[in-house]
Amino acid sequence: MDRLDARVPQISPHRPFREFLTTFGALAWSGFRRFTTYRQATIAGSFTNIVFGFLRCYVLLAVAAGAVGGRPAGYGPMQLATFVWVGQGLLSVVSLWGWSELAERIRTGEVTADLLRPVHPVIGYLAPDLGRALHALIFRFVPPVLVGLIFFDLYLPGRWYTVPLFGLSVLLAVVGSLGMRFLVNATAYWLHDARGPITLWTLSAGVLAGLYFPLRFLPDWLAVTLWVATPFPGLLQTPLDVLIEVDPPARQLGLVALQACWAAALLALAALVQRRAERRLVAQGG
Repeated sequence: MDRLDARVPQISPHRPFREFLTTFGALAWSGFRRFTTYRQATIAGSFTNIVFGFLRCYVLLAVAAGAVGGRPAGYGPMQLATFVWVGQGLLSVVSLWGWSELAERIRTGEVTADLLRPVHPVIGYLAPDLGRALHALIFRFVPPVLVGLIFFDLYLPGRWYTVPLFGLSVLLAVVGSLGMRFLVNATAYWLHDARGPITLWTLSAGVLAGLYFPLRFLPDWLAVTLWVATPFPGLLQTPLDVLIEVDPPARQLGLVALQACWAAALLALAALVQRRAERRLVAQGG
């Protein structure tokens, strides 16, 4: 009988980038496979998003019907319908809520196992989250968009680069969301119980990210302040505005560039907070 080869591949110091990509890909794939096991939750979540999509869509269409010229804040009815249905799909991809894994591991002391792994904790959570986002893109993003196409007239992009730019913007939104969720969870290093910050994040993220209504409905000075001074609009508002082409091309590109800056800054800040936390980490009960 042939023996099975149980050897573990060794990471070569001469090919660090290749080995990093291999490890990153394996972690991302593990995140994808993990969420394929939650079939009933996936179906229930898609159904809920579709139900709320109808409610939000009719509300915003009523707003457009009552606005002067039928274009509130520059959005036409087709753009508003697209904003709602694509936003309902992106809600699961970006994942604003429901993640407290890091905070729980800090509370129980299990986070010490993360520090023994040859992968930085930020990367160790980012890679599986990208796998989760890919799963949501396939199984949670597509159904609401298809329902929107069936029952409403949606806006189709007219610029050739809008769709790839939208894909890049969604990727940056996922990275930025993980960075913010990591920072919120990391407060447990100092508070030992992050339920307060997580609850505050849950209450504020949807409003400030543009989930319930477009941020352009706000006064101009407030909308600009949110865009420039906070990363929240980059989580949902920017990808949606890119897709429905509410801005001219130059501003479209500028919004994605600003989104990229915020995503990089959030990851850097998460790494800095993690390094500071490791200096004072005390394993609970150990």
